[in-house]
Amino acid sequence: MTANEIKPFMKLLSGESGKIIRSYFRTDIAVEGKADQSPVTIADKKAEEKMRELIAKEFPGHGIIGEEFGEENPDAEYKWILDPIDGTKSFICGTVTFGTLIALTYKGEPIAGVINQPVLGEFLFGDNRICELNGTPVKIREAKNLDQCVLLTTDHLNIEKYQDIEKFNNLTKKVKLYRNWGDCYGYYLLATGYADIMIDPVMSIWDTMALVPVIRGTGGSITDYSGKDVLKSNSVISARPEILKQVLEVLS
Repeated sequence: MTANEIKPFMKLLSGESGKIIRSYFRTDIAVEGKADQSPVTIADKKAEEKMRELIAKEFPGHGIIGEEFGEENPDAEYKWILDPIDGTKSFICGTVTFGTLIALTYKGEPIAGVINQPVLGEFLFGDNRICELNGTPVKIREAKNLDQCVLLTTDHLNIEKYQDIEKFNNLTKKVKLYRNWGDCYGYYLLATGYADIMIDPVMSIWDTMALVPVIRGTGGSITDYSGKDVLKSNSVISARPEILKQVLEVLS
């Protein structure tokens, strides 16, 4: 199974989950707290349920790992990694800096990934070689030095909680602009040429897997916080290869 073959189905998953998410966007919905104190809504749950239903019908032998309902068929070679609303806090607050993350992995390696923003109608698809926004190729933009760069992270407080805040603060002083436009939409901005560095000090598998083929498809690099294999870690730094090297020098 190739990434190109699976693209129409990933588009279907995005479309069907997107209908559900849009129906609850900026409405008065209840917010529950999960065991880790992160919020979840009916939109998260129903969107993931719909994607699981479609996958089970089309690919009954595939595994699934989703943020809301855990893992199915753990021994499968092909697995779908789902985050129905990455950025639930943003969704609850009525902003558009959230999205749906969908990845297909084969033997643990992501072969295709999607960042879908259902309100704006933005379907970003990557397969490690190319990346397309609604069918149009996109590339990470060129920047030679940190002082030309826009740096993004999801939550400044998480840097302080999980990494060295002084070194990160030093990085913010070296870049052109620093903002907390985060969750998957920060990676969307990176992939489509509106930002240069995206950093998250702590991530889960459903946060990371879809990002890898997307960012690689734009010509960007994606590692963990120390520059090692992102697939074996729980943090992310992403940028052009030459910029990533400069970032790691500041943070190391």
